[in-house]
Amino acid sequence: MILDRLESADRYAALHPLFAAGFAFLRGRTWEGQPDGRVELDGARMYALPSRDRGRGRTGAKLETHRKYIDIQFVAEGDEWMGWEALEACRSTGLGYDGGRDIEFYTGAPRIWIPVPPGHFTIFFPEDAHAPLAGDGPVRKIVVKVRVDS
Repeated sequence: MILDRLESADRYAALHPLFAAGFAFLRGRTWEGQPDGRVELDGARMYALPSRDRGRGRTGAKLETHRKYIDIQFVAEGDEWMGWEALEACRSTGLGYDGGRDIEFYTGAPRIWIPVPPGHFTIFFPEDAHAPLAGDGPVRKIVVKVRVDS
């Protein structure tokens, strides 16, 4: 898991061949007035999901992981909080992995809660269970989904 400011994102570009393009996409836009919904960046290899949501609070935020995609979660507006837990410390809800949605949920709460203010991003790898939208107010955020095996 990584947390940093978008202006410092270049230091992470070498971690994946598509990270530089994902960060360039985030930097190249003003998010005010942009519509929500899927934005194709590189076919199934990389796409973005801009959204406006309301935080669910810590009790409403659910731990999740993804196997096929790495999440770059950029906060454009609002104060986001996210939970983190190492995957090996998590217990599945029993519903299993949903391959179509590339998501699995877990019981319990993360041990670590992280504030993610506007202009900052997180990177969650498949071994990073995370609980997004753990704040209480409105959040404008863009999740760039980067295929692990690209």
